[in-house]
Amino acid sequence: MTRANPAPATPAPSLLARLRPARIVVLRALQLGDMLCAVPALRALRGACADAHITLVGLPWAAAFARRYRRYVDDFVAFPGFPGFPEREADIAAFPAFLTTLQARRFDLALQLHGDGRLSNAVTQLFGARVTAGFGTGMDEHTLPYPAAGSEIHRLLALTDFIGAARAGDALEFPLDPADEAELAASGVARGLAPGRYICLHAGARQADKRWAPERFAAVGDALHAATGLPLVLTGSEAETDITRAVRAALRTPAVDAAAPISAGALAALLAGSRLLVCNDTGVAHIAAGLRLPSVVVFRATEMARWAPLDRRLHRAVWTPDHPDDGLSAVLDEAHALLAAPPPAATAPAPA
Repeated sequence: MTRANPAPATPAPSLLARLRPARIVVLRALQLGDMLCAVPALRALRGACADAHITLVGLPWAAAFARRYRRYVDDFVAFPGFPGFPEREADIAAFPAFLTTLQARRFDLALQLHGDGRLSNAVTQLFGARVTAGFGTGMDEHTLPYPAAGSEIHRLLALTDFIGAARAGDALEFPLDPADEAELAASGVARGLAPGRYICLHAGARQADKRWAPERFAAVGDALHAATGLPLVLTGSEAETDITRAVRAALRTPAVDAAAPISAGALAALLAGSRLLVCNDTGVAHIAAGLRLPSVVVFRATEMARWAPLDRRLHRAVWTPDHPDDGLSAVLDEAHALLAAPPPAATAPAPA
């Protein structure tokens, strides 16, 4: 007598399917590059919860991020910091009112998208949601062990997979709007630059150990200008003017020093008009990925497999300490290869 094969087990419904959250709060209180890496996860969450009201808790600067990505985020609350969080000094006096604001919203789901959970889970649980989920030890049904390997984008997508939000791709995006172009025009830093006919060098980075020497950027700029005739533009924040001055002093080629007190959106508009970006591993590398701007990203201190752009055809990552000339030849080889290839098909950045 043959025994019938047992029927396949029905997969258990996901957390999102069971909970059907109408109000969601997401904690990710980090800097620009880290926030941009979270966009595919936020896109997946919005796709799975199209009608939910999604609140982002982030560093104060990220109010602008929430406005730019308003297709995925409905609301923003500034995180006042907390002891042990290195991203900002904790404003302990502001913390009770911050919690009162969040708890009054009676969230159905709090999603800890901030890190491995050792400290951030306890803070997220204070938001008072019906269910708190995120990275953690994996000791309960709503936590996922933090991935030990892989890109930051895919690590975050692993969490949205875990709660039942289907992926909507892993590409970054950086929506531009008319205000970005208007701010760039008002700043004057792009005056006289023809779209697609200049090269950007970004020698700054928030962490000093990520920065390639200004003299290396200058050597790259001189070589690329000699090969192409394209003008050079030195980009940076207002706080990085000393770095752009150092690059300019080391250059043999004239360059536009565009380090200025402009927003990330205006900087992105400047980058969007360039033919190539050479930069350190910092936020502009992820802006370039979102714009589909060909780029060479210099790595010196951070994990390349985690932070390098995913499209290795359009964005080339170079680990410079492995090279006898500190990566100068490798960076130039990758830059020349990108300039020799046809520019990527023009695609208008998604509207903000």
